[in-house]
Amino acid sequence: MNLFQSLITTMLAAVLTDNYVLSRSIGICPFLGVSKKLSSSLGMGAAVIFVMGCAAAATYPIYQLLAMLGLEYLQTVAFILIIALFVQLVEIVMKKLLPPLYKALGVYLPLITTNCAVLNVTLNNIDDGYSYGMAVWNAVCVGIGFTVALVIFSGVRSKIEAADIPETFKGIPATLVAAALVSVSFTAFSGMI
Repeated sequence: MNLFQSLITTMLAAVLTDNYVLSRSIGICPFLGVSKKLSSSLGMGAAVIFVMGCAAAATYPIYQLLAMLGLEYLQTVAFILIIALFVQLVEIVMKKLLPPLYKALGVYLPLITTNCAVLNVTLNNIDDGYSYGMAVWNAVCVGIGFTVALVIFSGVRSKIEAADIPETFKGIPATLVAAALVSVSFTAFSGMI
């Protein structure tokens, strides 16, 4: 497989067949919390793409250093600290340049630090044996997949709010059922990659 095919395959897998939110159920908290509006979904998606890409770029050489020193067992702690650094950077920039979006994301923006999707992609890059470039590319593609899931679900949630549904299903029950249906719909891509 040539480089172009590898890049496309990685992207399609991260967005469609192996979407962290829709097929692995990783990163559900911000997925459910921020997907009420398209603007906040896009803002959170952009923040996650940036943090995932930067975290993958920084954690890869850190892991190599830890491995040389025989300290691989510290990878999770080191990776969380690196992710927290980039989340703080995003938070500072967003607070200064995009105050309405910063306010709309609320508590979910700092939660990117503990978002298991961000940590999971950095750990999986190491476990899957990706090269440095492919690790960063995979992380960015996983972030794009996260954003696609948020955007699709924000559209679904706007339809749910406009729909006439029984009182007992309004709110969280309807949201969870819709999330499950969107997730199941992505299984159609499973044989593709």
